[in-house]
Amino acid sequence: MDDTAANQKYRRLSGVALLVGQAALVLPVIAACVWAIELHHMVGLVIFNEQFLVSMLACALVACFINVRAGPWAPFDRVAWYDWLLVLMSLVACGYVIVNYGRLVHELSVLAPERIALGAVAILVVCEATRRMTGWTLVLVALCFILYARYGDVMPGVLAVPPSTWERIAVYTYLDSTALLGLPLDVTANTITTFVLFGAILKSVKGDTFITDLALVAMGRYRGGPAKVSVVASTLFGMVSGSAVSNVAVVGPISIPMMQRAGYPKEHAAAIEAVSSTGGQIMPPVMGITAFLMADFLSIPYSQVVLAALIPALLYYCAIFFQVDLQAAKRGLKGVPVADLPRLGATLRRGFGFFIPLAILIYTVMFAAWAPGRAGLAAAVIALLVGAVSSRTRPSFRELWRALVSTGHTMMDILLMTAVAGVVIGALQLAGLGYSMSSILIALAGDNILLILAMTGIVCIILGMALPTAVIYTMLAVLVAPALVQLGVDRIAAHLFIFYMGMLSMITPPVCFATFTAAAIARSGLWETAAASMQYGIAAYLLPFFFPFSLGLLMIGGPVEVSVAFATAVAGVFALAAALVGYLFKPLNPLFRLLLFVLGAIAMVSPFESSTMLMANIVGLTGAALIVAYEWFGSHALAAGKQRTAGAGE
Repeated sequence: MDDTAANQKYRRLSGVALLVGQAALVLPVIAACVWAIELHHMVGLVIFNEQFLVSMLACALVACFINVRAGPWAPFDRVAWYDWLLVLMSLVACGYVIVNYGRLVHELSVLAPERIALGAVAILVVCEATRRMTGWTLVLVALCFILYARYGDVMPGVLAVPPSTWERIAVYTYLDSTALLGLPLDVTANTITTFVLFGAILKSVKGDTFITDLALVAMGRYRGGPAKVSVVASTLFGMVSGSAVSNVAVVGPISIPMMQRAGYPKEHAAAIEAVSSTGGQIMPPVMGITAFLMADFLSIPYSQVVLAALIPALLYYCAIFFQVDLQAAKRGLKGVPVADLPRLGATLRRGFGFFIPLAILIYTVMFAAWAPGRAGLAAAVIALLVGAVSSRTRPSFRELWRALVSTGHTMMDILLMTAVAGVVIGALQLAGLGYSMSSILIALAGDNILLILAMTGIVCIILGMALPTAVIYTMLAVLVAPALVQLGVDRIAAHLFIFYMGMLSMITPPVCFATFTAAAIARSGLWETAAASMQYGIAAYLLPFFFPFSLGLLMIGGPVEVSVAFATAVAGVFALAAALVGYLFKPLNPLFRLLLFVLGAIAMVSPFESSTMLMANIVGLTGAALIVAYEWFGSHALAAGKQRTAGAGE
């Protein structure tokens, strides 16, 4: 076996193994589409949601053990005997639930021997499949929580909990709807699959090319145009993908070389793309999996989450856009030559139809109150029909099959991660830590909301070094959000705070997958790129701390309150961007940079929450405006002096 094959994660199969492996990838995608239109109700079949979930999990497990190698030592072009054994174990453990759940639902607490054994098998195969996909970190976290549920009585002080038996842990994790078959897996199977399919189909009909061309038309000609194209294209693509790494992989190969040719250092080019793509998780209407989890945790319509997330997402991208523009001015960077840009008319004629599936998606989610899974499927079907109209965008059957397989690969990863997240939540429920953590945090922080927010933010960033955003959010929504709410923080503000802080794992070193991907494309240094990413993503680090005190930013309040909160926040973000870049109309001295940073942060506070915040907002805005005016007049005086000097010399 050569070095390339030894280091490759996925097998390259043929024959029966290839057919079984691809069928296991495609079947859950088809099943999710059928489930979204409720075909089982139409034909009179009674199927429990848990039976559907465990079927999806079974497909993900089989697909993993056939397609993903156990390690560098495993065969590359065939399925080893132990993988077939794991496939059999997965099918038996999942099949038992599928066949017997109608009876099991009435006796979930019975610790029958076969349930104990199959529960242990289910935990084993899920952990092994997750290890193959994501490494040991997530598996070790799950095992630690299982051990905590078993030996919680030996923990010190407030962390001590009554222990559970191994038998109860196995059966509870296996069968209870708050554990392996709980909310994370439910949201993934019922909602995320059709949205991932929508993104794959949009790519197969060349919708991604239209998005990039549209961004070039809109921003390419202005100073720092290539970087602005990256921001706009990543925003547009993020609206339909919700995946940071996918955004980087699709937009990065186009935008990063353009930025480098325009004069951006390669570390900054990679950082701009990584941070712009990470915002896809928070950019409505199609956010990441975490947004759907939030809607279920809060028991509110997904459209309400979208509205609450809209202004913070716009501020996030404003912060990137302002920094990109000021960096271009500071470095004297120009836009893309007009002759090299696509034409607006031609671009719209080629791709105007791609607005239709997006409009359908927004209408069905926001106004028609469709279930998100069904709305995503409708958008996918419309995108396919739009693409089929023109021979230039019409996908072949091979391309459609690739879209299904690509969706299956993505869903295999997400299904396994959320299954392990369910194991973690099940262990927390058994240990009772979810109920006691709020009391522990309040005891540590007292009534200081800022202190508990800071503690939560640190925990989010530390966990984010190893865990996906959805897993971090799921754990802290159970553990920490109740404590924030108990201290008086609005429920949506509390959950959005956790969402944002968890999302920072994509750009915060040492483990930052979006930055890794962008740095690889740009061939830039990882640490230099990570440092630049943290600078461009400053809004994501600061914004969440304003949510509890500026509810207008979350569309909570009247039109005037929301509008003023948004306007003052934009002004504050601009001041922060100027301070970070060190340039306004001319280079800023260190004192003004520090003042602008502080005043910009103060200006982001909503003036409607209290008289103290009103005064702080006025001070922040006034101080920042005075510095901007001083710099503006100073830059004009400097330019006039240079003109007089040049005239005298002539």
